[in-house]
Amino acid sequence: MKYIDEFRDGRLAQHLGERIAAEVQPAHHYRLMEFCGGHTHAIARYGVIDLLPANVRMIHGPGCPVCVLPIGRVDMAIELALEHGVILCTYGDTLRVPASAEMSLMKAKARGGDIRMVYSAADALDLARRHPERQVVFFAIGFETTTPPTALVLRQAAREALPNFSVMCNHVLTPPAIRAILDGAAAEETAEIEGFVGPAHVSIVIGSDPYARFAREYRKPVVIAGFEPLDVLQAILMLVRQINEGRAEVENEFTRAVTPQGNPAAQAVMAEVFTLRDSFEWRGLGSVPRSALRIRDEYAHFDAEQRFHLGYRSVPDHKACECGAILRGVKEPRDCRIFGTVCTPENPVGSCMVSSEGSCAAYYSYGRFRDLPVVAA
Repeated sequence: MKYIDEFRDGRLAQHLGERIAAEVQPAHHYRLMEFCGGHTHAIARYGVIDLLPANVRMIHGPGCPVCVLPIGRVDMAIELALEHGVILCTYGDTLRVPASAEMSLMKAKARGGDIRMVYSAADALDLARRHPERQVVFFAIGFETTTPPTALVLRQAAREALPNFSVMCNHVLTPPAIRAILDGAAAEETAEIEGFVGPAHVSIVIGSDPYARFAREYRKPVVIAGFEPLDVLQAILMLVRQINEGRAEVENEFTRAVTPQGNPAAQAVMAEVFTLRDSFEWRGLGSVPRSALRIRDEYAHFDAEQRFHLGYRSVPDHKACECGAILRGVKEPRDCRIFGTVCTPENPVGSCMVSSEGSCAAYYSYGRFRDLPVVAA
């Protein structure tokens, strides 16, 4: 199939829904996690849930980079802007992530911080070239998808010996997060999962091979899927078949873009510039060992955390916000008592309502009133 409309064909979607319903075992309750926030968005937008039988439950995972960013890291960025007077550059969604004391980067900008939205790390690098008199910091977030561009920019900054450019690195990794979900389930801290819909863009970079350990060691099937509704439905059907047959394998529905080895060039530049952190705090998951990247010592001059002597302080989430439990898969957005009332995309209390990849934002945009009781006139 070559054209996007073919991946959104309603008739084929209905047919796949019927195939899933025909193959599920009525007495079995299937608990599948779509790790990536892009899949959560697609499921909500295209009504995929409506095509699934009642005993197939999709559980939303922590694969939204804005959502998993802990408050303490945003506080560090605000410190850079307000106390160190840098030009702070970051992606648009990050500006609205709630921080301590009812602050956010957007509010820090209103208080005089020079905080700018950029579309890429390269935009931040160009800003440093054009303003040699100012320190420019790129507040980098994202999974393996956005990590190679940051690495390329750091390598270029080193080649140009730019003295006024640095990066605050918040890049996180997918496999350790999946492992944390599975290990947490044993301690009843996260949802019990039978299989995963694997991320699309991340897998283009890292390939399908890194998921093999989850099939082998945890006996959990993984099916990598594209972001279109037919991709997701086909992946669910493949997971149902594996569960029914007692198999636990890595299968690739997204063969048009994902290979077993991924993108070697992207992996090479990541390895050149970054190395593993010993631990990193995720919103919802807590501190996860070896789950994020830091800038290598060879590029330490471009590490904003070292240049500006920043320290990290863990900050608890808002008491009324259930974002952490939602990211662990133990609750849904509608389980949060402030969802859609106090917490909206215009006034987000938690990060899950900020990004379009966040579960709360997806529910608000496409399913807010679903399953609500009808009040008689």
